[in-house]
Amino acid sequence: MQVHRDLQQLPVFRNAVITIGTFDGVHTGHQYILRQLQEAARDCGGETVIITFDPHPREVLAPGDKTIRLLTTLDEKIGLLSQWNIDHLVVVPFTRAFSEMSARDYVETFLIETFHPHTIIIGYDHRFGHNREGGLELLEAEQRTFGFRLLEIPQQVVHDLAVSSTKIRTSLKEGAVELANELLGYPYFLNGAVVHGDKMGRQLGFPTANIGLSDPRKLVPAQGVYAVTVEVAGKRHKGALNIGTRPTFNGTELRIEVFILDFNEDIYGQPIRVDFLTYIRADRKFDSIEALVEQMHDDVEKARAAVVL
Repeated sequence: MQVHRDLQQLPVFRNAVITIGTFDGVHTGHQYILRQLQEAARDCGGETVIITFDPHPREVLAPGDKTIRLLTTLDEKIGLLSQWNIDHLVVVPFTRAFSEMSARDYVETFLIETFHPHTIIIGYDHRFGHNREGGLELLEAEQRTFGFRLLEIPQQVVHDLAVSSTKIRTSLKEGAVELANELLGYPYFLNGAVVHGDKMGRQLGFPTANIGLSDPRKLVPAQGVYAVTVEVAGKRHKGALNIGTRPTFNGTELRIEVFILDFNEDIYGQPIRVDFLTYIRADRKFDSIEALVEQMHDDVEKARAAVVL
């Protein structure tokens, strides 16, 4: 997959079959569109082209909204899309000026003049242009003028898929990682680096790797304990991960720390990835350190049983 970040340096696409969207999460709904994209490209001997935006439009249109969290960073999105044998990904810088482009200019100047599409694939409710004034009806009118093929993902298909980035975010915020994974079509994951902590886990007999996220905009699931797989130093391991503030020690800072089973290596500063598999329990305050340690033993055994490598 070729990744293009400069609209002035795009190649001449062969019978471009394009679709447009943020593709946050590259979830099963997006994956349906990707399959339609590939099928349409085969039918016309064309190239598949995905147009996405960075930063996420909501970050530009609502700059004061600190609740915006991403399912996938741009690099993660590129990695997921590259698994689908897409020919081209065009990353469009999303700016306030771009958002104020009229719907007609969006179609004629941005889509037609820039990409010369053979086929455009969109969902029935796709909106674009200033104040989201453009939609399927404008594309149908422009289709008659410019002669591109228009394929709509019907309302019934979208409803049957029953998946959205919003639904996945809600599930993760509630700790329902199994449901989120089902909607995503793969385990939700966090990427980061191993950072130094206060070594409290080591004192309790459970040395943990503290994770500093690679992008603070990434959505962190609900506080609690999870069974995860851990990828570090080129290998995958079973793990028990905690997201919380260490209430037993009256902590206030949210931390993400993972105990890697059957592992004892120095990995400070190294990149780390955790894939969420199962929610074990909520984060809570224990009456004693002994009770906490006993619970941690139970958490680790549940994680060991839940994870299959």
